[in-house]
Amino acid sequence: MLNWLSTVFNRPRGLRPAPHIESLARHNGYLWPNLAEAEAQSRIYQSSPWVYIAVNRIAEAAALVPLHVYRLQGETRAEVERHPLENLLDAPNPYLSRFELFEQTVGHLELTGNAYWFLGGNGAGVPIEIWPLRPDRVSIVPDPDQYVKGYIYEVDGQRIPLLPIEVVHFKRWHPANDYYGLSALEAACLAVSSDHAMAEWNRNTFGQDNGVPAGVVNIKENVSDADYERIKREWRASYGGPQRRTAFLRGSIIEWKNMGLSHHDLDFLKGRQSHRDEILNIFGVPVGMLSENATEANAKVAERLFIERTLWPKLVRLAQKITQDLLPFWPGEHIAEFEDIRPTDAQARLDEIRTAYSVLSINEIRERYYRLPAVGWGALPVGATIPTTGNDDDNPPADSSNSSLIPHPSELKSQSAVLNPQSSLAELARWERFTLRRWGKPNPRPFEIESLPEEIAFEVSAALLNAGTPDEARGVFAAARQSLLHEPTETEEIIS
Repeated sequence: MLNWLSTVFNRPRGLRPAPHIESLARHNGYLWPNLAEAEAQSRIYQSSPWVYIAVNRIAEAAALVPLHVYRLQGETRAEVERHPLENLLDAPNPYLSRFELFEQTVGHLELTGNAYWFLGGNGAGVPIEIWPLRPDRVSIVPDPDQYVKGYIYEVDGQRIPLLPIEVVHFKRWHPANDYYGLSALEAACLAVSSDHAMAEWNRNTFGQDNGVPAGVVNIKENVSDADYERIKREWRASYGGPQRRTAFLRGSIIEWKNMGLSHHDLDFLKGRQSHRDEILNIFGVPVGMLSENATEANAKVAERLFIERTLWPKLVRLAQKITQDLLPFWPGEHIAEFEDIRPTDAQARLDEIRTAYSVLSINEIRERYYRLPAVGWGALPVGATIPTTGNDDDNPPADSSNSSLIPHPSELKSQSAVLNPQSSLAELARWERFTLRRWGKPNPRPFEIESLPEEIAFEVSAALLNAGTPDEARGVFAAARQSLLHEPTETEEIIS
């Protein structure tokens, strides 16, 4: 054995094609997928409320996020306006919208672990249509050289061969399968089946003629045959049913003995709640988004976790697959990315902006942190006095000299919560009157912040940099006032 290994591993050689592809193709060539499992997963989606809610929340949230295409230029990238791929996704085929396409794609990934797009063309080499394929009808044909030889789409016994270039296969990772993905539903199958059984039991319990638990009617007093039959008829007419068994014994006094288990004995409600929590956690939907006992603060934290830990990785998976399999149809080096919807840490962002104030100009801060266009007077540092005379393009017009009305970061006090909302609203109103009275005047002094939350003050400061008229400034303060009204109080912060 050692001699054999030495002859294999000691030979110098360069990199070679993957030597295990052929073995994988042969191994999987006889292992056709059980398409009935995928069909059963779709039926579970239709019958389980928690699976329906979890999959819908994920699929609909993913379908709402815009996709952008960027052109790579060395180490930098530039967004491409209305790339042909974006036009194609907006109208993938005559019957589907962009939202429906991504909703179906993400939904199939959650239910089956696989999602397929068929790319239709007109012979020109560029896709002009995208058709989502049902995973319960798709089989992968392995290939010893190219890994995938093609796909088989089966409908009513008719098998339609599809080429690898015509199909985009999205899949989740499966530790025990080389070609197909593992769905979250498969991991949640035990909780789903248990919850379904409890729901069925509950329905049968409260169904027709099933309101009385099973038991024994014991007639201890001796009665005649006629009376015995009469008692049975009357009892069954009032309480009996085809799905309940009631035993009668001759005796004297009639006595009832309960033989069934009550909902309390089975801890029914807690059992179903436990199944709900388990199913939602497997799908990555925080319970705080759906719990009736969740506070507003808990719901916000749950939504943030959902976006960061669940939704964003799924969007990255889709975007990278689109970059790999779809964008090469068009010339140039491009990448596809969904708009980054992850919430940012407000305090960390404000600290970064505060540090940048001393080294960056107004234009650099506008572009880097607020995605705003450059202005002619933006080469000045924040807090500097902007000249208002002359008609030079480097100077703003007299009615827009508003950056000196913005407080310098050194004048902002660090606050972790809104100590007095009414005081903050009053100060915001004073700041608005201060700004409008001094609009267009040369060398105005900065407004001094005392009780306004630091986050609100920075947002107003940045927005005033872009305000060109008093009406726009009023809109800035109106938006800040609305935001301030939704800020949590110190008591709510402590509770959350």
